[in-house]
Amino acid sequence: MTETTLADLAALATMAGPAFAPPESARLLDAIVVTAKELFGAAACSIGLLTEDESEIVFTTATGAGADDFVGTRISSGTGIAGWVVSTGQPMDLSGLRADQRFARDVAEQSGYVPDEILAVPVATDERVLGVLEVLDRDVARVDSERDMRLLTLFANQAALAIQAADVFAHLGRSLLDAAARVSPGVQIANVILPTPRNGSAGDLAEIASLLSELRDAGPRERALAVKVLRDVLDYTRGRDRRRR
Repeated sequence: MTETTLADLAALATMAGPAFAPPESARLLDAIVVTAKELFGAAACSIGLLTEDESEIVFTTATGAGADDFVGTRISSGTGIAGWVVSTGQPMDLSGLRADQRFARDVAEQSGYVPDEILAVPVATDERVLGVLEVLDRDVARVDSERDMRLLTLFANQAALAIQAADVFAHLGRSLLDAAARVSPGVQIANVILPTPRNGSAGDLAEIASLLSELRDAGPRERALAVKVLRDVLDYTRGRDRRRR
């Protein structure tokens, strides 16, 4: 394969990478909104994700009333309740929604369903807010809103993990394709792996992958030492996680 062809593939992967994310991630997001809707006895549930430049929120996943017309909706990241949640990183429980000036009624009307109550929490990692998870018009018999907020946050945390995994997959594929296009004899692939534009964890994984590729040229003792160090790090991490529990 020529260098030009590889470069073209790298450019294509950069543009279309999210479309090739692990299908399990998309299925997990679908399962999250369906389960949350059923748990809260809600009319609808949706996930909106920030674009790369954080200028818009794109509602990628939805179920319930108006869901078919709502998926794919794009709004400014400063618009409505969703915009408030992603910009502040704070959850919101709001009833009497139709009379609230922060509510983007015109967006809701496009889906054919205008709710009166919303429970919304940020979908976030430790580094940044990725989007928002919303539940519309939950069962009126559910009076403990604080408990429901905590439950919905657990769903949002699972969504963040799925999105982060998809980001890592897409970035690593783009990085390796671009590196293959630009690397030449005598140049280590670690020197041409791209940094991540999305989050630090994906960049770290790309760097680890590139370092592992260099170990192929090392001797057996060096490789054995590297394996021992990685195992020690993982053992430490697992022990720390157990202590947290």
